[in-house]
Amino acid sequence: MIHHTYLEHGLSILHTRLQPPSHPRPTGPRVEVHPFITLSRETGAGATTVGQLLVPLLDRELGTAGHDWVLLDKDLLTQALTHHHLPERLAAFLPEDSISETKAVIGELVGLHPSLWTLEQKIAEAILQLAHVGRVIFAGRAANLITRGVPGGLHVRLVAPKEIRAERIAALLHCTRASAVAHLERNDLARRRYVRTHFAQEIDDPCLYDLVINTAHLSPANTARLVVEALHDRLRNHSRQPVVREFAGELA
Repeated sequence: MIHHTYLEHGLSILHTRLQPPSHPRPTGPRVEVHPFITLSRETGAGATTVGQLLVPLLDRELGTAGHDWVLLDKDLLTQALTHHHLPERLAAFLPEDSISETKAVIGELVGLHPSLWTLEQKIAEAILQLAHVGRVIFAGRAANLITRGVPGGLHVRLVAPKEIRAERIAALLHCTRASAVAHLERNDLARRRYVRTHFAQEIDDPCLYDLVINTAHLSPANTARLVVEALHDRLRNHSRQPVVREFAGELA
């Protein structure tokens, strides 16, 4: 059962947007640009909070009737899997998880889940499809690399010093600072390994992003406002430039 309004609302949007289109996408020298945002983040940098603040801001400034923005984070993705009659435990085998290759292979062999490759491909395909439709905020899952050829995207990375992130995690999880540090190091390592393995890129490379924000001294609200302003600027630039032939981001 879903207890959060944003999850219920997000599921209804995903269900609609992932349906086959009622008419083919237009072809020709220009491609219609639909805005979207990817949020890469260090653990504890505040991506979920910023993402949830972005939704009403973007609805007000870049939304249209019947086309609300949606935040696609791990919670919503888990609910989407369950909603589509897949076991919720599959979420443990999705990209960015710290599961070992051995555990993944064993799970596949005994029929616990489809191959890890298949799951990653399905998620990548859904991300790419939603980016083409637009008005989605992707939190993590290397969405900036998957959608790098889709016009209209703003790719953001949120960072903060480890000490500050550890304090946030300790407060959120009600744990000791040592446990919080272990948690963030484990998650950051898993994300770094995922991007390096599947995309041959370094997640910390600032050239992979349009905007890198240190959230140590910015409130989540101000961070969200900065992202919206950057997206406005990105869309203005797109309107002045010819659209380059787009390509699909692929897992390496």
